[in-house]
Amino acid sequence: MRVADFDFNLPDERIALRPVHPRDAAKLLVVRPTALEDRVVRDLSSLLRPGDVLVFNNTKVIPAALTGNRIGRGEATPRIEALLHQRLDGSRWKAFAKPGKRLAVGDRIRFGAEGRVCLLGVLDATVEQKGEGGEITLAFDFHGPILDEAIAALGDMPLPPYIAGKRECDEQDRVDYQTVFAETEGAVAAPTAGLHFTPDLMKSLQESGIKEEFLTLHVGAGTFLPVKAEDTAEHRMHSEWGVVPADVVARLKEARARGGRIVPVGTTSLRLLESAARSGELAPFEGTTDIFITPGYRFRVADLLLTNFHLPRSTLFMLVAAFAGLERMKSAYAHAIAGNYRFYSYGDASLLFPAPS
Repeated sequence: MRVADFDFNLPDERIALRPVHPRDAAKLLVVRPTALEDRVVRDLSSLLRPGDVLVFNNTKVIPAALTGNRIGRGEATPRIEALLHQRLDGSRWKAFAKPGKRLAVGDRIRFGAEGRVCLLGVLDATVEQKGEGGEITLAFDFHGPILDEAIAALGDMPLPPYIAGKRECDEQDRVDYQTVFAETEGAVAAPTAGLHFTPDLMKSLQESGIKEEFLTLHVGAGTFLPVKAEDTAEHRMHSEWGVVPADVVARLKEARARGGRIVPVGTTSLRLLESAARSGELAPFEGTTDIFITPGYRFRVADLLLTNFHLPRSTLFMLVAAFAGLERMKSAYAHAIAGNYRFYSYGDASLLFPAPS
């Protein structure tokens, strides 16, 4: 399909720069095949049925945005921003650097050189490799848990570019850009549909007979990369690491056998579940996935989908169009824009019912 088919006009002011508080007060657009309904996230208990299963992504975002200076060349040291996006081993990370053109293999970067230090002092790294689009491989002087401690102290939360380009990251983002059930460190972007959940909402869902399951997909910075191809068949999807445990698979199968619906919370949960069912049946999974879902895809696991509102021409909007129908989603998004819904990571949510077969 043409990427232009997934375009729509999104006013800049519709992109949320901060979340609402409390989290479950966010708007919720219920998108059924023949109707739209304006609700709020805390209404989920009445919108789902006893026996349904919400599937959450329990990945934990690390403060992967580092700022420092190039050192050691005997000239003015330029400011370097590095967004870590893939751990290679105990001391090496792949990162996107800005400005990458100011770096060469062998250069040294000192993070924490702008007055922000940790108990360990500053954090130095060597540029080990350079790739395309500003991607570099950094070999840090620290290793293992000590490196993790330094990154946690010196790094900022890796806000999406459409937020970070409009305001500075602050301490509040360390709370706001993390789900309340985050557990397994490794993501450099939040599973944003999960940001709407509060302990009170989780308790209300449990009391209503709605089950919960957890899997892990470490969301990568590639989720923000634009689609540059003109045809979806030419787009190369980024890969991310995830795991669907065997006991989760067993309980999901049991729930569906009893008539329960599987409701992924976010596109990350949906993509991982569908990756685990590529053989035709849901099975335990551990590894990387680069699944790219566009209209025409046959969903094997997801019965409903809870997700935020996505940007035009993005792989995420392509996914929701595949799930609920392209024209239906364009109509729903037009309704959301007219109704002052807030878009993307810190924005409002939608509950999608699948398009009729």
